[in-house]
Amino acid sequence: MPTVFTKIITGELPGRIVWSDERAAAFLTIAPLTPGHTLVVPRAEVDEWTDLEPELAGHVLGVAHTIGRALKRAFDAPRVGLIVAGFEVPHAHVHVFPATDMADFDFARAVPDVSAEELDASHRRIVDALG
Repeated sequence: MPTVFTKIITGELPGRIVWSDERAAAFLTIAPLTPGHTLVVPRAEVDEWTDLEPELAGHVLGVAHTIGRALKRAFDAPRVGLIVAGFEVPHAHVHVFPATDMADFDFARAVPDVSAEELDASHRRIVDALG
């Protein structure tokens, strides 16, 4: 059965995709740590990042790097955080988000009820910065 991330990547579920290629996709999370919080996900449904083929893991990290640079520009962030947690969805993914300080890395502070308008605004900013 496809994961929720695969369903977002294929369009079966709605998502605000900012990057898509033949091996990976990146889209906004609906419970961001900070505005612009993006998930980078391989298309291959692999549960743990340590089980990814090294080349694919490198590609995912390369996409995360590109997204991170765009987030830094789009949100004028002093830093960009990167976390590999892997407990939320059984599909390897990397969290990339604008960060001001270490408190921004606390998942207990994630905002579960961000409005569609706020997510759309973040999506536009990231896409423009990637442009």
